[in-house]
Order: sequence, then C-alpha cells, then structure tokens
Amino acid sequence: MEGQEIDPSRDRRGVAGDFFVFKVAGAAAARGDGLDAVARLAARANAMTRTFGAAFAGCTLPGASEPLFSFGAGTTELGMGIHGEPGLRTTRHLTAAELADALVDNLLPELPQGGDGRVAVLLNGLGRTKHEEVFVVYRRVNERLRAAGLRPYRPEAGEFVTSFDMAGVSLPLMPLDEELGALYDAPCDTPAFRSLPGTHAPEDDVRADAPGPVRDEASGPVRGARAPGEDLPATKALQAALELVAASEDELGRLDAVAGDGDHGIGIVRGLRAAVAAARAAEPGPAGDPHSAGTALLTAGLALADASGGASGALYGALLAETGAVLTKSPAGRGGSPSALFADAADAAQRAVGELGGATVGEKTMPDALDPFRRELRARAGEALATAWQAAAEAATRVAADTARLVPARGRAARMGVRGHGHPDAGAVSLALILTAVGATLR
Repeated sequence: MEGQEIDPSRDRRGVAGDFFVFKVAGAAAARGDGLDAVARLAARANAMTRTFGAAFAGCTLPGASEPLFSFGAGTTELGMGIHGEPGLRTTRHLTAAELADALVDNLLPELPQGGDGRVAVLLNGLGRTKHEEVFVVYRRVNERLRAAGLRPYRPEAGEFVTSFDMAGVSLPLMPLDEELGALYDAPCDTPAFRSLPGTHAPEDDVRADAPGPVRDEASGPVRGARAPGEDLPATKALQAALELVAASEDELGRLDAVAGDGDHGIGIVRGLRAAVAAARAAEPGPAGDPHSAGTALLTAGLALADASGGASGALYGALLAETGAVLTKSPAGRGGSPSALFADAADAAQRAVGELGGATVGEKTMPDALDPFRRELRARAGEALATAWQAAAEAATRVAADTARLVPARGRAARMGVRGHGHPDAGAVSLALILTAVGATLR
C-alpha cells in the first residue's frame, strides 16, 4: 500500500534462532499457559531474536555424490542461509577471533531494545564444525558481548540446528527481560536438548572475565580471557586426565579389543578433548568455588558424551554431569569438608552410572573401579581432599587391575564369555587413570 512502511525484518532468514522460540514456547506450554498465550510468547521471542551465520563449505544431501553448493577455497560466506542461500558477502578465510567479530559486529546494531541487559546466546555448529572450534570462537563472542555492556545468560555452544555436513557456525542472540528470562531459564529435558535446574546463579551474570591472555593460534592474544596455563581447577583436572589417558590410548584399545570392538581408548580421548574445551569455555571462577567447578563439569559431561559416542561416552558423560550437579548445589564459602562434598558427588555419580548402564559391581565394568573410589573417599571424608582423593584413586587402581580375574557379565563383552578373563576391564582402567590424574592436580 502506498505510503506504508515495509518492515525489512520480514525478509530476514534465521539460522538457529528458532531454538530460542521453541524453548520459550515449550516452557510456556509446560507451565500451563493457554494456546493464545503460548503463541504470543513465541512471536515475541521471534521478534526479539537476531541471528547471523557463516559457512566455509556446503552440505551434501543424502545419496548425492557432490555438495549441494560450494565456496571458493580459503573463503568464508558471511550471512548465508541454513539451506545454502547466498550470503551477504564472501570474504577470505577468517581466524576464530575474526569470525567472532564478524558475527557480533553484524548483530549488535540490529538487536532490539527493551531487555534488561541479559542476552541469551547460542553459538551453533552447522554439522561439520568441531566442538573445540566452536568453543574457541565463543570465547571471543563472550568478550565482545560483555564489552558492549551485555551479560550472556546461560550461553550454549555446540550443535543444535545443523544442515547435514555443512561447515560453519551461526550466532543467535535474544535480549531478555523478566518474562522471557524466566521462560528461557525454565528446566527442559528432551531427547534433543537438556537444561538442568540449579545450574545458573545470579552472580554468573555480573562476573567479569578473568584476566590474562588467551592465544588464538591464528590471530594472537585475545584480551580478557585466560591463557591455557591459567586454567581453573576443573579444567586443569580434565586436562591432566586427558594427557594421562591419551598416553594409554593404545593400551586401552588393546584391552577393549579382547572382548569388544577396541575403540575405548579412541573414544574416551576424543570425549575428554571435547570435555576440556567445554569446561575451559564454561568455568566461571573463582578458583576454589564448588559452584564454578560444578558448572564446568556439567558442561563437560554433555560435551564428552556427545563427542565420545557409545556406551562408555554416555556413562562418563553422566559421571561428570552428576558430579557437577552436586557441586553446583554447594555455594561458594560454605563451610564443611571438601572431601565430604566430593564423596557426595561420587555417590551421586555411582547412582547415575548404575541407572544409565544397568551394571553392578562385579560385572567387570567401569563401576568396579568407581565403587571402591567412592567408598574410600567417604571413609576419609575428614581428611584433606588431596590426601583422601589420592588414597581413593589408589583403591580404584588396585580394583581396576583385579578385574582381570573377572568374567564379563554386562554388554557385548558378556557374549564372549571367558575370553575376557585374564585381562583388566578397559573402562575400569581408564576411570582409574582419570581419577589418578585428577588427584595429581589436587596435590
């Protein structure tokens, strides 16, 4: 109609921004809102969301021999659509920091007004981008948003809305107010996404980034983040576990191949790499705060399970996540014994692993090493954490070695019968290695 202003936002295409819309609408429906109210809130979340994406390589449709679309070698397509619609411009290959700057620079001027300073953040991999790469980009995104006066709230980084095997990322942002914030904060438990209650504290919104430089291998130091040598405790412990397990990767594979498929070493190392990257991006600090370590372990557990795959990955993911959940319930500065707190976490982890995998002690599985660890830690709950943990890890190591005398009674290995006798269980051994490495960082 003549004289009527055209809203250009109607022609925008979103890349993973519907994640926020579905989360808000689902939370509203779960609390009992009527259909009209759910529709209103979904429309409001959509109106408050802005997204921008970048791709480095196209996707391949199932059955096709060639990608649906392609880019020039060494180039990045900025502003592309999730189905391969052309972007705003093509540029040279960008470093992680440059890519984060491009995403944030295109979004900040477009963000709607009316929020309270918090912003929901989703750094989304499009299918082929490694989790480690996504987390590196998020560091810079977080820094830029805070520099702009925004407070990232419950940020998510990983694969949520993918396009087959497309290489690239997208960044949706949604400014929050009391109404949208409450719905986005609501717990969620679905096959595709889980948001646990009690994993976010008000102080997370106002903390400053820890000082110290982090080096983006391609672009140099990123101001305001931590250097790898300055990792906080949970990240440092996971890094030590990764290094010790990686040194035993071949041996773990050999043990697993006796009565299994031989991929345990490869899978756990891959999962721990993702866990370290996730914890490093998520651990808020300060050092010594159980809530901070718990937040890191919750995120690391999900990343490990996703990257490792298989039954072992799921069990280790549950172990880390359940440990993190217990730690987050202990506010900073609370009195009491750290050893007792971690004994509580070990008990919870044992229950979670047992419920998920169905294994019991004596069936030649990972819980055979976890059970003596938690019992020894509980028995030494009045001692210093480093001392208690070392003794508990030694108990786990002894029992892991003793699983050589057992016959597998759970999973695929059980079908091999006595073939597994005489060899320790790979899962019990890898857990003992992880617990030993963590103990070394406590000392």
